[in-house]
Amino acid sequence: MQKLKTTDLNRVGIEEFKEQDKLPVVVVMDNVRSMNNIGSAFRTADGFAIEKILLCGITAQPPHREIEKTAIGATQSVAWEHYEDTLEAIRELRKQGYVIIAIEQAVESIMLNTFKPEMDQKYALIFGNEVNGVSDEVMAEIDKCIEIPQFGTKHSFNIVISAGIVLWDFYAKLRL
Repeated sequence: MQKLKTTDLNRVGIEEFKEQDKLPVVVVMDNVRSMNNIGSAFRTADGFAIEKILLCGITAQPPHREIEKTAIGATQSVAWEHYEDTLEAIRELRKQGYVIIAIEQAVESIMLNTFKPEMDQKYALIFGNEVNGVSDEVMAEIDKCIEIPQFGTKHSFNIVISAGIVLWDFYAKLRL
């Protein structure tokens, strides 16, 4: 078996990407500390062609060298906005018709494998701080909570691993 070269992948350019149909998902980053996580989230968002990323609270914003290390240019393709307050961001998304979903371990959370996104719905997926998760104030405002099933000794995944798992699941259920 031979690996494909980058030129064999037939990827679209940045302008074509911006014009293409997007997965009806917005990623909301609630006070994420690590710039490597932020950059990786951009790269993952590009890979699944989501609508945009909202960077909230202390979450750093491009341009920044530490973000670009892992984004590898995805900050140029993926639309993004910054909000000082995550609650302000989700209230604006709700006005726009998004279902607000925290990715968190919580009472009455829905396991990802059983969650069925609706084809005609838009979703805002909230990923929380690396230590504290999604803030309690935000949890009080969500519509649903999705939990990723886990089977090992650790109690959580890295935020970008979680984003990759959840975005792949949404992409597979809505597009494939």
